[in-house]
Amino acid sequence: YSFTAFVGVPAVEFSFVEDDQAYPFLHTKEDTYENLHKVLQGRLPAVAQAVAQLAGQLLIRLSHDRLLPLDFGRYGDVVLRHIGNLNEFSGDLKARGLTLQWVYSARGDYIRAAEKLRQEIYSSEERDERLTRMYNVRIMRVEFYFLSQYVSPADSPFRHIFMGRGDHTLGALLDHLRLLRSNSSGTPGATSSAVFQESRFRRQLALLTWTLQGAANALSGDVWNIDNNF
Repeated sequence: YSFTAFVGVPAVEFSFVEDDQAYPFLHTKEDTYENLHKVLQGRLPAVAQAVAQLAGQLLIRLSHDRLLPLDFGRYGDVVLRHIGNLNEFSGDLKARGLTLQWVYSARGDYIRAAEKLRQEIYSSEERDERLTRMYNVRIMRVEFYFLSQYVSPADSPFRHIFMGRGDHTLGALLDHLRLLRSNSSGTPGATSSAVFQESRFRRQLALLTWTLQGAANALSGDVWNIDNNF
């Protein structure tokens, strides 16, 4: 994961689960060939073949088409779902002089950039390899920019703001907001980590907004080709 985390190369991770049982030796020194073979009850060659075939299908799918088969516009829907959850706390935030307006603006920029790229692809010459390469670069950059640039890959290897883990994710922002309601209920004995911290929230919100805006700009293309007025 270190190469993916530092370089920002999009990666696909998959796993096999049987009867909802987790592999007990994952990320331990006991993760040996013998233990894996034992857990699989002698089926390791068959499972290894299935893994290789699935990986091969993924590679073929990603490399066969002229354009990368990544639906970059779907992230706009993902952000909208999160915004719907955040809107529940708009009154609480307004009372503290806070607003989610910049998140709305960043999502709007992303949606417009995604639609603009779709139109460019639709109206372009299908056999123009140079244009195709440029479009693929812009699509791949989106995944790169959704890896938060504001946390250390060494401390937070899963930097994706939607699918990652840590204080930099949209999920963490929502969990922090929920503390507003739990704190107001007067829960006794709450620790400092379980208390809403306005300065921390402002930082989370700012970094997430900049990350979303960076992805929107990446989808738009080179900065000198962006129509936005700075």
